[in-house]
Amino acid sequence: MKKVLVLGAGLVAGGLVRYLLEHGFAVTVASRTLAKAKKLIGNHPGGRARQWNSDDSDALSRLVRQTDLTISLLPYLHHPKVAELCVEHKKPMVTTSYVSEAMRKLDATARTAGVILLNEIGVDPGIDHMSAMQIIDHVRDQGGKTVSFYSYCGGLPAPEANNNPWGYKFSWSPRGVVLAARNGAKYLKEGRVVEIAPRDLFTHTWEVAVDGAGMFDAYPNRDSLSYIDIYGLDGIQTMYRGTLRNKGWCETWKCIADLNLYDDAEISDFSKETYGGWMKRRPAPASPSARQWFEWLGLYSDAQIPLQKGTALDLLSDALERKLKYAAGERDMLVMHHEFIAQFPDKKERITSTLVDFGIPNGDTSMSRTVGLPAAAAARLILEEKISLKGVQIPVCREIYEPVLAELKELGISLTEKTSPR
Repeated sequence: MKKVLVLGAGLVAGGLVRYLLEHGFAVTVASRTLAKAKKLIGNHPGGRARQWNSDDSDALSRLVRQTDLTISLLPYLHHPKVAELCVEHKKPMVTTSYVSEAMRKLDATARTAGVILLNEIGVDPGIDHMSAMQIIDHVRDQGGKTVSFYSYCGGLPAPEANNNPWGYKFSWSPRGVVLAARNGAKYLKEGRVVEIAPRDLFTHTWEVAVDGAGMFDAYPNRDSLSYIDIYGLDGIQTMYRGTLRNKGWCETWKCIADLNLYDDAEISDFSKETYGGWMKRRPAPASPSARQWFEWLGLYSDAQIPLQKGTALDLLSDALERKLKYAAGERDMLVMHHEFIAQFPDKKERITSTLVDFGIPNGDTSMSRTVGLPAAAAARLILEEKISLKGVQIPVCREIYEPVLAELKELGISLTEKTSPR
């Protein structure tokens, strides 16, 4: 029986662990909070829970050495250390996070060790890459060329659970959402590079209509330009990867940026501070609707801040986590939408590819399924020696995306394509 080590027991780990156990793998879940690891394993005889702190490198080395493959669901900053140990012990590794520069530098040593370090195999990044490359490669196979590509993705409450002013609830790390809002972005539009500073991220927005889901705000997601080479789209005129949110999100987060509410530098003493007292020392938000959203969150209340000390980012993350929760039985929704313009020798086509996926009431969230199951399927394929690539990889080649997408379709996760003349 092959052994898999899963590092982390957070919100997206449930479906992944269950998939691996159901497919006959022995799974060890290592987490700082032992109770969370035990809950994921349940009473399954193939499961094992271990308490482990990310600072304990010696214990991590032993865990990696004793298993056949490691899946890291830790914050991305920990991945390079995990990867170094996987290379040292000649064990493959899977993560759902973007490839960092530190991870990229391990490519040569991983190839020498004969192991794959597979990253970006979640939903965004992950399913977005795989579903896009499937169409891009198909267009290329038919003698065509992709000249324009827009890709959007968002994790949101299902319509019936969309019952707060923010139009949002957390199905993954609240702190991760806030940190992602601090990124700058770059994209290509009609041959012109658009570069956006972090504080201006939420000024570059537009509306996107998605069949079966509705109308959303879209804003740019990191560096779209880097994917021109990765996707093999030399000469493309428009290349854009964006995030979807419900209406009003971008306006409010622009105010959050203006008020520096996601600052993580200055440590404050909150021990005798109220939310309202703390906020009054900052300028009033320029947007009246943002002010209303802040009031609903409790940021202008006389309530005592529950943190003893911390940063503005800590305070905001904590407030969001307390208020933007899913109630029992509520569903989340994952929306992914691609728009391609493909040029052929004798015609031009518009191709769309759309996924609208819902969580299971009182079961796995859509975010858990769409992040965890691609990683679990890829891990299974690696252990079954159906993926033979080595080094630092992301799922943009047929050897990875074809079997993973086929497995996801069997699990009820697939995109619907439509083609029309352009």
